[in-house]
Amino acid sequence: MKPTHSLFLLLLAVTSVLNAEPPFHVYAPSPITKQLWIVAAKPAPTGLELSVESKVDLGFDARTIATHPTQPILYVGAGGGPVDSVSATAVTLTPAGGFSSLQSFKLKHGTAYLSTDRAGRFLLSADYGSGAIDVYELDGKGAVGKWAAGRNEGRKTAHSILTSNDNRFLYVPYVKENNAILQYRFDPAAGNVTPLDPANAMPPEGTGPRHLAFHPTLPVVYFSNEQHLGVSVYDHDSAGRLKFRTVCDALTADEPKQGLSSSDIVITPDGRYLFAGIRGHQQNFDSITRYRINESGDISLIGRTPADKIPWGFTLSPQAEYLLVTAYNGATITAYNVGKDGTLEKSASLPCDRDISDLVAR
Repeated sequence: MKPTHSLFLLLLAVTSVLNAEPPFHVYAPSPITKQLWIVAAKPAPTGLELSVESKVDLGFDARTIATHPTQPILYVGAGGGPVDSVSATAVTLTPAGGFSSLQSFKLKHGTAYLSTDRAGRFLLSADYGSGAIDVYELDGKGAVGKWAAGRNEGRKTAHSILTSNDNRFLYVPYVKENNAILQYRFDPAAGNVTPLDPANAMPPEGTGPRHLAFHPTLPVVYFSNEQHLGVSVYDHDSAGRLKFRTVCDALTADEPKQGLSSSDIVITPDGRYLFAGIRGHQQNFDSITRYRINESGDISLIGRTPADKIPWGFTLSPQAEYLLVTAYNGATITAYNVGKDGTLEKSASLPCDRDISDLVAR
């Protein structure tokens, strides 16, 4: 190889690293070992490098995790337990992203999904077993305070809970036979939730909306459909009411769908691409579906990327250059480089505990 060519390749590699996303951390709770995995993610000329920085003992079967929007705090909860005594903890991080301390607290119900409101004043939880939703106060430093509000509409299998971009509305999808999207007005000052009229956005029968993602600039919401494989698109009006627009199927009509279900969903910050998971419970069909979003908010399927067994939890890196995915049965955390054209290229994979279903990055 000529010296000038070697120098060019070296400069290309250095430039690639300098232009890459800065190092970040991935946090994933393990119900098997009752630990929080803290994973360091560092860009390198050959791709992202993932390594275990530490494992924090939590003392309970941790399932869900959320991150505060401004404070260096994570919230981790158990999937179930006695009413008013469900284990949870707030994890304070160091400025560098490592572990600093734990502060235990109790949830009213189990949690299939944790999030905070957009202002970081409340912690929100949805319970799959009972269908209840709960709102807890957060102080100015992100510490969890008292229970502020909640509702139980008598409908089980609640699967996620998120406030709208303007923090005025809240949506809770329900899967399987409880097929619904309950929609509420959210009070960002007190945390109260009040049903809209209608209270149910009435998703098409058999869709099973599971997780949701808001378009960053348009009044459009996307739901991964656990039962009807694909992504549903809804418009929302100024009063927060959702109106079904369309479903973009993940599979063609002749592809077998038995034993498959959708999982998580994320949208890129520029609103151009959306990714959702398909879990092959009874088939070797584990994949990440990739969608293009046009200027109107409509989506089209642009391809599927193979994933490790049972892709479950999704999160984007802080600058959205990588998609991080947990494999529930495959026992891996995998990073995919997000291409400018919506492609996904596997960049790194780290062995982890089985049954990890949720993760965040910061």
